[in-house]
This record gives sequence, C-alpha cells and structure tokens, in this order.
Amino acid sequence: MQAATQETGQVTGTKDKDYNLIWFVEQCLSNALRLETYIQDADREDDSELADFFRRAQAESRKGAEQGKEHLRKRLSS
Repeated sequence: MQAATQETGQVTGTKDKDYNLIWFVEQCLSNALRLETYIQDADREDDSELADFFRRAQAESRKGAEQGKEHLRKRLSS
C-alpha cells in the first residue's frame, strides 16, 4: 500500500499533479451529469427551489470542469 501512496508517475506514467487534474475534471463532469437527474426529480415534484439549487450546483461543476480542462491544456501542451 505504501507504494500506491507514493506513486509519482513511475507506475502510471502520469505525474500526480496531472493525474489529479484529470481526476478532478472527470469528477466535475460526472457530478454535472448526476445533478441533471436531481434537477429532473425536483422538477417532476414541482420543487423549483430545489431544482434551482441543483442547477446552480451543476453550473459550478461545469465551471470547475472547464477550469480544469484549461489547466490540462496548458500543462500537457508544454
């Protein structure tokens, strides 16, 4: 287990910081998809307050994904 916690690219070929960015983007996008279900559930129950809350959270997840992708573009193109 110790090797896994200290892996810095020797095993995966991807530096931790790059892997972390890739993971972050994937999680943001996954969250945006999941929130779409929550929005539909709230809309189906006519709970506009909750639907709006989930829409705002979804927008933040999309924003995080876009920022992460921009960081990846910069780092992987150099």
